[in-house]
Amino acid sequence: MYLRRTQRKRADGTTVGYLQLAHNERSGSTVRAKVLVNLGREDQLDIEALKRLAGSIGRYTGQNGALDGVGEGFTVCDSRAIGGVWLLDGLWKQLGVAKALQGVVGARRFTTDVERVLFSLVANRCLDPSSKLAAAEWASSDVHIPGLHAMDDDHAYRAMDLLVEADAQAKVQEAVFFATADLLNLEVDLLFFDTTSTYFERDTPDDPAQDGEAAFRAFGHSKDSRPDLPQVVIGLAVTREGIPVRVWVWPGNTNDMSVIHEVKDDLRDWRLGRVVSVVDRGFSSEQNLQYLTRAGGHWIAGERMRNGSTRAQEALSRPGRYASVRDNLRIKEVLVGQGDAARRYVVCHNPVEADRDKLLRDQTIQRLEVELERIKAARARAKNSKETEAHHRAECALRDHKTLGRYLRQTTTGRLLVDRKKIKSEERLDGKYLLSTSDPDLSAEDVALGYKNLLEAERGFRDMKSTLELRPVFHRLEHRIRAHVLICWLGLLLIRVAERQSGQTWRRIALELQRLHQVTLCGPDGTVVQTTPPTPLAAQILAATNVTTPPQITAITPA
Repeated sequence: MYLRRTQRKRADGTTVGYLQLAHNERSGSTVRAKVLVNLGREDQLDIEALKRLAGSIGRYTGQNGALDGVGEGFTVCDSRAIGGVWLLDGLWKQLGVAKALQGVVGARRFTTDVERVLFSLVANRCLDPSSKLAAAEWASSDVHIPGLHAMDDDHAYRAMDLLVEADAQAKVQEAVFFATADLLNLEVDLLFFDTTSTYFERDTPDDPAQDGEAAFRAFGHSKDSRPDLPQVVIGLAVTREGIPVRVWVWPGNTNDMSVIHEVKDDLRDWRLGRVVSVVDRGFSSEQNLQYLTRAGGHWIAGERMRNGSTRAQEALSRPGRYASVRDNLRIKEVLVGQGDAARRYVVCHNPVEADRDKLLRDQTIQRLEVELERIKAARARAKNSKETEAHHRAECALRDHKTLGRYLRQTTTGRLLVDRKKIKSEERLDGKYLLSTSDPDLSAEDVALGYKNLLEAERGFRDMKSTLELRPVFHRLEHRIRAHVLICWLGLLLIRVAERQSGQTWRRIALELQRLHQVTLCGPDGTVVQTTPPTPLAAQILAATNVTTPPQITAITPA
């Protein structure tokens, strides 16, 4: 290891020298100099101190220039994980997030520190989710964030406020998504949309706003089975590859049927081209479907099979042969109506799910019959009106049971019996689900397989709530809650891009790369900051994502 000098001639004719720390590497029969770190201009450096430090390093390096151990005079004074952050930072730059923020906010109000703080919050969500206070400590002490030496929770909150302001019209999300589409060569032909909810650990909702608008954290239909807690509703649109396109946040009492118009209008300004929207049966009202066809749009929608429309019931009752398209998936196309009023339906049947539905129903009926016999025997043994009333209450509870009650009918005398007619009608629906579409060009197979990809939106919510730990939310102000969700969206985008490019799960990626550390060695001649060599799999992941390997030596500081 040695100091290497280069020089450059300036326009005025003078020559400026630069120093580099380098070592020689053999490649076959050729020996080449590899620059480890650029030290700067020769006239601004203490050359003698650098020579002493380079000599000290050289006494403890192997043939490849890497520190094999810490010898006399050197001690390890710091060690931080760098691999996971390094990968995320590389993807962050590839996706142009910093550039998108700068373009929206403007150079006058934008500094690198704010962008670095936002990146730190996103990286924390991906690698070690925690509160903003803990995230500030994590970024300052536990990992190496390129370009950021330290931050506190005040920096985090100011950066979040700036992010929400910059994304007021979803300009940040739009710029980031189109950069992602260019990077991955995405073709946005199918767009999948779904909603979820996340609750807050408090007993009461927010007070209504002074202008009469509803409270943001409010009671509503909880998809987390926590109707006792206030919540907000989150909408997510993803591509068929699972890449998140955009996220929305609404008050907790928002109904699914009421958001489609806003989603359609917001995405129309993005000029995505010809897009087929894929929605679940919770959004497939006639009014919503008509709205989705505006400006040449099309849709694929799940239909309610029980208590559905007359046309849906007609589609299910139509005879016809199924065609096998995949393992455990058979489809049948049905056209209901005449002329312009006709609608395409696709009846899908999964034989494995049909067997499972039958087994579960048989177990439910068996349980139901046992319970009815028990109530009948207990009623026969009743000796007074108090005991009889108790059995009446048991019958009422059974009738109102969410699962068991659907297979019961009540006689004119008030007794409960198993509804054989209902069981027979349910048997016709075993393993089936019904789809409809407005696109005349899509084949029935593409409709069925496209709808199955709606699971990507559900997978996105699952990763936001588990891997990124969307909840608990340590915020009470609306703009901070929106910023928190947007940070989780950016984190989801980064891990999806990493998974798609590397072919590995995010759990494996994070586990492997977090073994890569940046070690600071302190000695009497100065300090050296060196990165541990990546494992073969870590190097493969970095190469697959087009992120360069961290430099072997990142900094040297003479005493």
